[in-house]
Amino acid sequence: MSDPTSLPQREDNDDTLGFCLAVLFDLDGTLADTAPDLAAAVNKMRHDRGLEMVPLENLRPLASAGARGLICGAFGIGPDHHEFASMREEFLANYEADLCIETTLFPGIAEVLDELDARGVRWGIVTNKVARLTEPLVAQLGLEERAGCVVSGDTTPHSKPHPAPLLHAARELDVAPERVVYIGDDLRDVQAGFAAGMKTVAAAYGYCGNDIPPTRWHAQHVVATTAELQTLLRDIG
Repeated sequence: MSDPTSLPQREDNDDTLGFCLAVLFDLDGTLADTAPDLAAAVNKMRHDRGLEMVPLENLRPLASAGARGLICGAFGIGPDHHEFASMREEFLANYEADLCIETTLFPGIAEVLDELDARGVRWGIVTNKVARLTEPLVAQLGLEERAGCVVSGDTTPHSKPHPAPLLHAARELDVAPERVVYIGDDLRDVQAGFAAGMKTVAAAYGYCGNDIPPTRWHAQHVVATTAELQTLLRDIG
């Protein structure tokens, strides 16, 4: 099902990132491949109910949608179902217990971040994952001391696609929003970046779990690989 929120409608034709001074990344599906551990958490729920496991390749595209997407993918229910709230807590408890077993940075992301650090370009993380999960995961990935800011889904009163988390991150980095680029693998990331007045990059190498392809999200740029992303970000700073 497509995202009911309308697609961004860009009014400018300026695709350059040369004016930007800082970079913000989504976490799941953009910086880190968290799908194996997220899938394991929902599959534990199925195992505990005597059900067969759902293959990782079926759940991977849903990973950026978090508990909502994975519970829907594994059990076919949504937030309006009477059992959803309790199942969401069960899922989060499973995930929190085994947060970073198979999760790794996407191949090439370490090099992207190393190059930004070497050039003195400020960067941070903005995710819809709640802080109780975000903060230990970022620490276990070795990014806690490096990121200029880490904004979780409950840091501000709103989560993406609302611009509030991105605007909060820009303040944390002390950079005007229009001089920031936001990179994400979900339509909501581009919607949030657009609403915040930032440049946007769609990470097509990520989960992209929406039936609208990244090329139609109206991001300023679409990158198919982390190598393409590394090259693109050399214009910044």
